Amino acid sequence: MGAIIDFVKWDTKPEEQLFAWKFPATNLSTYTQLVVAESQEAILFSKGQVVGKFGPGKHTLNTENLPILRTLFGIPFGGKNPFTAEIWFVNKLIPLNLDWTTDSMMYHDPDYQTMVPLLAKGRYGIKIVDAEKFLIKLVGTTTIFTARQLTDNFYGATVSKTKSVILQFIMANRIGIKSISAFLEGLSDNLRQSIAVYWEDYGFQLISFYITTIEVDSNTDAGRAILKAMSQQSAQIIGGYTWQQSQVFGLGDKAVDSIGKGNGQNSLLGAVLATNLMGNMSGGGLLNPVAYNNNQSVNPNVQSPSVPTTRDVYCSNCAKKFSSNNKFCPHCGDPYTPCPRCGADNDTTAKKCVSCGENLAVATPAQTYAMTEGSCKRCGYKVGNAAFCPNCGLKNG
Repeated sequence: MGAIIDFVKWDTKPEEQLFAWKFPATNLSTYTQLVVAESQEAILFSKGQVVGKFGPGKHTLNTENLPILRTLFGIPFGGKNPFTAEIWFVNKLIPLNLDWTTDSMMYHDPDYQTMVPLLAKGRYGIKIVDAEKFLIKLVGTTTIFTARQLTDNFYGATVSKTKSVILQFIMANRIGIKSISAFLEGLSDNLRQSIAVYWEDYGFQLISFYITTIEVDSNTDAGRAILKAMSQQSAQIIGGYTWQQSQVFGLGDKAVDSIGKGNGQNSLLGAVLATNLMGNMSGGGLLNPVAYNNNQSVNPNVQSPSVPTTRDVYCSNCAKKFSSNNKFCPHCGDPYTPCPRCGADNDTTAKKCVSCGENLAVATPAQTYAMTEGSCKRCGYKVGNAAFCPNCGLKNG
C-alpha cells in the first residue's frame, strides 16, 4: 500500500477544458482533506459503488461525513484509519456549445413533387447537472473526460435523432424547401423537447438548441441539378416567360453563335429553324408570312398573300397551342394577353414580349369574337372537349 494522501483537490492545467478528472491516488484516510472548488462536485467510488458526494468547500473524509466507511471497511469511529477510494471531480460550470451538421437526407418535396437531398445545420449547448449519472454512464475506466470525448460519444446519435425529427416534422406539415425557413423556430422548439430527454439520461441539461439553416445539399449531383432548376425557374418568373420558351431562346442563341463561328449552311438552317420556332410560339417567325412581310421591303407589283385574322399561339403558362381568337387558354384557363405587335401570348406581369421584345408596360386585353351557341354555363360559348371555356375562362364541367 502506498503513502496515504492527506490533501486532495482538482489539479489540472487551466487551459484544459475537462468535464471530469480522476485524482491519481486512491490511498486515503479518515483524516484526508478534500477541497472542492465552486461549480465542481466530487464523488467517491469504492468497491463498485458510490460512497460519498461533496459540493463546493473543504471536507474531511471521516466516518462522520462518510458513515458507509464503517460497514464497507470496518472502520471504527474516530482515529486515523486508511481506506481506498477513487475520487472524481466533475466540472458542472462549463457549458459546451457544439455545432452540428446532418449528412444528406432525402425528402419528397410537396411543391416540386420530387426527391430533394437536404442538409440541416445548427448548434446546441449542454452542461452537467447530475454528476453521478454522468460518471456511471459515460466515464468508465478513463482518467479524464474532455469536450472532444463528449463530442465523439454523442455526435452520431444526436445527428441521427435530429434528422429523424426534422423529416417527421416537415413531412407531417407538408413543408416545401421554398418555405422551410419560415418554420425553423418551430422546428427548433420541437427538436429541443425531443433531444432534451435523451441528454437527461446521461446527466446533462440541454440549455440551448437551434437550427440555423435547412438547405438543398449542393454536394450531391441531385442537389446541384435541383438548385439549377430552381434558379432557372426564378429567372423565368422575373422575366415573365415559361420553361418551354426559355428552351427555344437557348436554341436560337446556339444557332446564332454557330453562324458567328462560320459553321456553314447547317448553322444557317439551324438559325432559321430556331427563329421560326420562336416566332411560332407567338404566331410569327421567318416562315410566317406576317412576321416576314413586316421585316422585308414589299414589291408593289407582287400581291401579298392574304393574312389570316386568327392564328395559333402558345400559352405562356402551360405552353400548349390554342387559337388566337380565344380570350383564355382552353387547356389551363390562363388569360390570353397578346402582344400588340406580334400577337404572342405573354404573362400578365411581363414587361416585354417574349417573342419580339415589344414594351408591355400596360397589359393588352384579349381579343373579342362572336359567341355561338354552346355548352359553357356562364357565357354560352361552345366549349367542346376543352378543360376551360376559351371565352370566359370557366372550368368545363
